[in-house]
Amino acid sequence: MNLFLPRTAVLGGSLAVAAALTLSACGAAPESTTTADGKSAATATSAEDFGGMDALIEAAKKEGKLNAIALPRDWANYGALIDGFEKKYGIKIEVENPDGASQDEINAVTSRKGQDRAPDVLDLGSSFAISAAQQGLLAPYKVAAFADIPEGQKDPKGQWYNDYGGYISIGCDAKRVKECPETFADLLQPKYKGQVALNGNPTKSGSAFGGVWAASLASGGSFDDIQPGLDFFAKLKKNGNYTPVESTPATVEKGETPISIDWDYLNAGYADEFKSKGVDWKVVVPEDGKFSQYYSQAINKDAPHPATARLWQEYLYSAEGQNLWLAGYARPALMPAMEKAGTLDEKAAAKLPKVSGTPEFPTEEQQTKAKDALAQGWAKAVSG
Repeated sequence: MNLFLPRTAVLGGSLAVAAALTLSACGAAPESTTTADGKSAATATSAEDFGGMDALIEAAKKEGKLNAIALPRDWANYGALIDGFEKKYGIKIEVENPDGASQDEINAVTSRKGQDRAPDVLDLGSSFAISAAQQGLLAPYKVAAFADIPEGQKDPKGQWYNDYGGYISIGCDAKRVKECPETFADLLQPKYKGQVALNGNPTKSGSAFGGVWAASLASGGSFDDIQPGLDFFAKLKKNGNYTPVESTPATVEKGETPISIDWDYLNAGYADEFKSKGVDWKVVVPEDGKFSQYYSQAINKDAPHPATARLWQEYLYSAEGQNLWLAGYARPALMPAMEKAGTLDEKAAAKLPKVSGTPEFPTEEQQTKAKDALAQGWAKAVSG
């Protein structure tokens, strides 16, 4: 994610009245795509279930459009993915509110049910994907590579599955900060007054959520206890080091957020992008708060373009799609399987930020518990 705001902006107009007015103005969603023998794209749980990839491609081309949301072009190389899909299939992708957060995506699904402008597909922070599935908002669909997605990184029904991930890192403008911090403990030092930012609000943004959890692990917390992370940011706020300005490439260039806690693939992307702008952006994965997490793909159960939504998923989980995420410094979910099959882009993999050890991931129950704790305690932690 460079050149664009992070996925943290709030969508307006989600009230029921506004939704009803919009429905009449924008029209209802088109009728579900069906094959000659009556198979519906809206209920297809796999390409095979719909009649095969050729049938899915044909149906998607008839729909001719994909509604996406909250996908900045430079977030994990999404620009290349969007362009690649459009070129490959001749189907236009319209991205609404590229700066939005995961919760904004869920809000758009619920407020625009039955509308032709509702999102077809979602790219959600893992905890938000779980929440959306619990609300019954997602369509079960298993891509061809579903079996290769590691266990624990997918819903057994195929309502969501991890797509790409990384580690929480600390990015630092080495020209503005004399000595860049390398750990969460370092961030508490007085010399970083007013300089430490998150990429969004952790109650809405997956990246900021990860930042608080990483701070918790660095402060004696665990996957079962995110409270130390809230306490850490309360200290950071009290000593004046935390700034409520949400970190973006623009705020970094202006010097407003010289230290940014964010995913390593985003901070690594900053480093590349900022070279031509005279910003020396250093990136480190803090050893005291090593937190890894994935984002998850999902299909809106009421997608107005159900065939295209499913074709998009197939593209993302092809070797081409996975390697495009890798080229954006993100670790694709199929990376182990592709490495074994010899389809992984090894040059891109070699450029990933170096991390020691094997990543561990919180369970669905732990993520739900942490999300609830943040909803109750974040505002209090950083108020005043």
